[in-house]
Parts: sequence; structure tokens; C-alpha cells
Amino acid sequence: MTYAQVLIPLISAFIGWFTNWIAIKMLFHPREPRKIFGLTIQGIFPKRQKQFAEKLGRLVSQELLSFREIEEKITNKENIDKLMPLVEGHIDNFLRNRLAQEMPVISMFIGDKTVTQLKSVFLAELQQLFPELMKQYMGNLQQQLDLEAIVVSKVSGFSSDKLEGVLQGIMSREFRFVEILGGVLGFLIGVLQVLITLLQ
Repeated sequence: MTYAQVLIPLISAFIGWFTNWIAIKMLFHPREPRKIFGLTIQGIFPKRQKQFAEKLGRLVSQELLSFREIEEKITNKENIDKLMPLVEGHIDNFLRNRLAQEMPVISMFIGDKTVTQLKSVFLAELQQLFPELMKQYMGNLQQQLDLEAIVVSKVSGFSSDKLEGVLQGIMSREFRFVEILGGVLGFLIGVLQVLITLLQ
């Protein structure tokens, strides 16, 4: 085997790695459109940032963050039951202390038994009121808060540096794997070329 034949797999591996490295770089660069040999070239993500933002906004508003699911969670009986001890503490404090400060005459006629009865009535009423109150609140919030528009606005407003940083942070391992895979495939193709020449 000649020196040139040994170099072929190594050169092929480098070319495979380098072409994949260039392809990954071209996802983000050039950030602004540039004319090269009469062709306008721009990185895929900077060029498609608006479309990417619109699709991401739609995905978040329709699939990832549903107002209906949030409403179901906050109106769930178990979640409301978890709030009741806190509410009961506030009502107890109001009936025993605040009421005495605000309406001393009325508080004189309210003993422990009456406080307990009032608390029981208030808590039962609030347990019925909370789900309806939360449903109405979520309905108003959904009308006022357009999640899709917020996500589109935020992602569209990302600088190219920030967008690249976010995507590199998420996919750095995958990008590295693609680069290495290019080198490995290039090496294997080089070895195959050498074998073909040796068999001739």
C-alpha cells in the first residue's frame, strides 16, 4: 500500500467532517443576505426566523400551553381543597380579630360557636364560588393574553446571536454528532476507494 493510498481515507474523513461543519455553520451564517457569484446567500435560521417564530407561537398556544388545561388544573377540587386551610385561617383571623377592630359592637355578640358556624358557611360558599370565579378569570385572561402573538413577537425580536445561542444550547450534541458522522462516513468512503484500486 502506497503513502497516497494511506492518505486517501484521512483526506476523505477530513472532507466529510469539514462539509458537515460548513453545513451546520450555514444554518446560522451569514446572518445578513450576501451576494456570492451572483447568488444571494443567507443562513437558514436568520432567513426563516419569522416563519420559525410563527410556527413556534402556534405550537405553544395550541399544543404546549392550553388555557383549557390550566383552567382544569386550577378548578380541580383537589387543588381547591389544598387552598382551603389558608382561606380558613384568614377567615378565622378576620372573625376573631379584624371584626373586633372594625365593628366592636357586633364582635361582642360573636362567640367561638358562632365563629365556627360562620367559618363553615363561608368555606362551603367559597368552595362553590372558587371554580366559577377561576373559570371566569381564565376566560378573561385568554381574551386579553394572545400567547401566539407574544411568542411570535419575542422570537422574531431575537438577535441572530441570541437565536444561534439558544439553538446551539439545545442541539450542540446533535451538531457535534453530525460533524463526527461526516468524518466517519468520509473515512469509510476513502477506505472503499483504496480497496477498489487495490482490487483492480
